[in-house]
Amino acid sequence: MGGGLSAFAVAERTADAAPDASARSGSLSACLFAAARTGPQRTALRDSGDRAAWCGRPPITWTYAAAAEIVGRLARGIGAWRLPAGSRVGLWFSGGAESALAHLAVEAAGHLPCPMPALWDAGQLSAGIASAGLVAVLTEGRRGARRPAEDLAQAAMGHFGLRYLAAFGPGVPDGVISLDAMALERGVVAPVASRGLVTFAAGDPGRPVYRSAAALAAAIDAHLDALPVTADERILTLLPAHDLRGLVTGLGAALSAGASLETVIPFDEAGFRAGLMRPVPTRLVVPSLIEAALAALPLPWTVRALNVVHRAPASTILDATVGSAGPRRLDSLVFDEDAVLTRSGDLAATLADPDRTPLPRALLDLAFLDLGDDQDDAPAYRGLAYRGLACATAVLPRSGVPDPDALAWRDSGYRPVLSGGAVTGIEAA
Repeated sequence: MGGGLSAFAVAERTADAAPDASARSGSLSACLFAAARTGPQRTALRDSGDRAAWCGRPPITWTYAAAAEIVGRLARGIGAWRLPAGSRVGLWFSGGAESALAHLAVEAAGHLPCPMPALWDAGQLSAGIASAGLVAVLTEGRRGARRPAEDLAQAAMGHFGLRYLAAFGPGVPDGVISLDAMALERGVVAPVASRGLVTFAAGDPGRPVYRSAAALAAAIDAHLDALPVTADERILTLLPAHDLRGLVTGLGAALSAGASLETVIPFDEAGFRAGLMRPVPTRLVVPSLIEAALAALPLPWTVRALNVVHRAPASTILDATVGSAGPRRLDSLVFDEDAVLTRSGDLAATLADPDRTPLPRALLDLAFLDLGDDQDDAPAYRGLAYRGLACATAVLPRSGVPDPDALAWRDSGYRPVLSGGAVTGIEAA
């Protein structure tokens, strides 16, 4: 047969089975190790963009086998710190493969990963360390013009409970453990059961939020219910993984299916275009802020799905039920660190009448608040509530972890915006 095989055909012939259900119900690191057994040579993590100029390190492509080995080595090194199980370990990265490896290693070592926004300044970093009760932080030596490892070493002087600092190079200062050296040490440990994770509501260093491993898995499953990812696909994302929206739509979705994750951080147009043209079946994940600019860019035929991610409040939610040319569209509406609601073409209709929408209600249910008989029942005056394991979060206490009630309805704090009988956005209630 002349002309060779298409990218899709090659992927379908070479793709191995995705991680089984037992792996998906556990932790992200368990998904990584499961995929490394079934498809060791599949790509797991890849960086795009000018990483050398950004952090002094070349972009690296990691297979599942290589990523699992590095995560196992890092987890072994972190285990040598002899921290109590379930210790809170901060992750201060701009994103990319090293950020994912660090997150997975902390989880695999039996601790709570606490990803923190890369844009935090010294004061916010110090406040986040204190409010989350961090005993260790992993970071990077360079981030553009910043030197995060040096900033962290300076901040640590005011936190006596912060026992370990570690960073990928270059530019790792004295007193900070080299993660590069740790990754070269022999010995791999298998991941233990995940204890969940901690993120920060609205990126506020004073508002750490706890989510169990089961709740994270449920959020990922609820997201993928709209359109599952397959092992032959690549998720190409413009979102960092320091919050729920980035973890669910990126790393979590990819690992749960044994797919690959490619991150364009820092964003540059040339790097994005080069990554976009790679001949791999692709799900493109973008923030809604760049949707207008993206509309002017012709997407290659390899883009199977476009996932536009909105944050509540959102001023523009389009009715995408009318068929159009181009890839299949997914809209994800993120309610801070509580929930990710993903729909395929009918997000506006879901917000207008959630009772009539085929939601994965065993994981994430949505309804209007009951205001009582003496209140106006029109949707325009009613807030949205949700319940289910996918939105089971709680404020992180000083010690221990909470056990939120997944069956209790929770006020989202938002209500739909109606215009001409159709939902056009969502606003604070």
